[in-house]
Amino acid sequence: MSGLRNSPKYYLDDIDLKDVKALEMRLEALVQGEIKSVADLEDWIDLERTLMGRIQEAVTGHKIDFYRDTGNKLKRDMHLHDQTVVQPILLKYQGELDKKFCSCRFTGELHDSRYGAMKRVRTARLQRFCEVNIPLTVREKKLGVKYSEIRGAMTVDWEGETKPYAFVQALLDHQDRTIRQSAWMALAEARNKVKPDIDDIMNELVRLRHEMALNAGFGNYRDYMFQAKNREYSVQDCYDFHRAVERYIVPAWNRLADVFRSELGVNTYRPWDSTAKMLHSMPYTTVTELMDGVHAMLEKTDAYFAERFAFMRQHRLLDVESRPGKQMGGFMDPLPASKNAFVFANFSPSFTAIIALIHEMGHAIHIYLNNDFDEQNWRDEVTELYSHGMELLLLDRLGTFYPNEQEFKRAQREELRRSLGLLIGPLTRDMFEHWMYTHPDHTAQERDRKYLEICKRFRLSPVDASGLESEVAASWFDTIHFFLYPFYAIEYSISELGALQLFELYRADPKRGVTLYKQGASTDFNDSISDIYRRTGIEFDFSERIVKRIGEFLESQIEQLR
Repeated sequence: MSGLRNSPKYYLDDIDLKDVKALEMRLEALVQGEIKSVADLEDWIDLERTLMGRIQEAVTGHKIDFYRDTGNKLKRDMHLHDQTVVQPILLKYQGELDKKFCSCRFTGELHDSRYGAMKRVRTARLQRFCEVNIPLTVREKKLGVKYSEIRGAMTVDWEGETKPYAFVQALLDHQDRTIRQSAWMALAEARNKVKPDIDDIMNELVRLRHEMALNAGFGNYRDYMFQAKNREYSVQDCYDFHRAVERYIVPAWNRLADVFRSELGVNTYRPWDSTAKMLHSMPYTTVTELMDGVHAMLEKTDAYFAERFAFMRQHRLLDVESRPGKQMGGFMDPLPASKNAFVFANFSPSFTAIIALIHEMGHAIHIYLNNDFDEQNWRDEVTELYSHGMELLLLDRLGTFYPNEQEFKRAQREELRRSLGLLIGPLTRDMFEHWMYTHPDHTAQERDRKYLEICKRFRLSPVDASGLESEVAASWFDTIHFFLYPFYAIEYSISELGALQLFELYRADPKRGVTLYKQGASTDFNDSISDIYRRTGIEFDFSERIVKRIGEFLESQIEQLR
């Protein structure tokens, strides 16, 4: 990190990615590298990891720069250059480097305890590598940039003023039902203005991704992505999970909705009622208050958690301020060369902003504990376990922002309602993507209808959306994952089941719960998902048995806070 302290940047940017010839020469030198022994192969892997880490950190930094200011042409052009010029070069050479690794006669002698994940990932990647897919991937990246530009520029007409989309989203939590309704309708109107452009982007993404899957020898993009993500479960397991949640979790979701409807004093539970959080006080007003409060929550839970947060704050590795032109949402990105993490969030002052920062810090603390900043080794079922887990470990610290006892309980209940929702909402998205990519010839109208149908079965099961069907049907485009991170949904629900198991242990013994969290989060990514979960004291299991038990536990915890 010492090299970054005196730098104007928060990330290493020591490779000129615009010098394409020099970049290709570096990569070609790796391809031509001589390997005469296992030791040579390990040295070659280290050289490759170092170079790729430096390149990836620069690419990631440029992306974050753009997301922080989507209206800046220089930042946009740099990010677009990375996506359309650098990425095709990396894809081409990644195929050659994978071939060199997999065909090397010494690869089989590498110990699985250290290189097992690398062998699996590279073998699978080589199997689906197809050079004709490179230009298609470039086009896919361009469409992602276009989506980000549209989303970052979205504003809402609010009370005679132009407000950022995220500002009005925060008003969905407002206690005044009239304001919630007005905000909901204003957001829907803002989406409607750009809906044709968004539909065009998704239409082309579906077409491109289907073509890529066929080129790689798969019947559809869903099956292609299952292999690309190295999933340790089947398509049928996903379908079984969908059914179990519909059987055991959706009824609990509906019962909780009845409680909220009663507390709101409304006869009909409308879409803007399902967003209300029953929290009367503003948790903070400035970014400094948000940062100070989250630091205090972490410090009360574990000294290491607080130390990492303080480090990131000091070194400008956190950007959680809401600004016009900033990409919406939140994420954590690794900076593999400097061995750091960057947390990004764009939410107006709200309960959601607090939880988003805690969630992304869970990701950051996980990779600091694990010391593996190479995303190709990650599995989302693991990474999301420790972000959801962090939220629940800090549940009893929400009094930092809500010192009033009644408000504190309401905040705790809201976090547990979020947990219940995470067993439902991501499955809505997962089912939607299964349908989209196994029906690649669908129209935009059919896509909206399918999304509405799935929402009514799951997330919006207790909601009366009559007269608002088209607005609800179009709301899928608020989900950035459909555009930039396809088939990244069911992992949220699987990992939430795991996090709730950890929360059970925490409830019985808080100190042991934190210890297990840190023990599991430190586990090598070479281990199976089952082994990593086991070291966290829980089961990697999303069968009907676990869904039923965890659903009952969660509902009982929520009931205690009424």
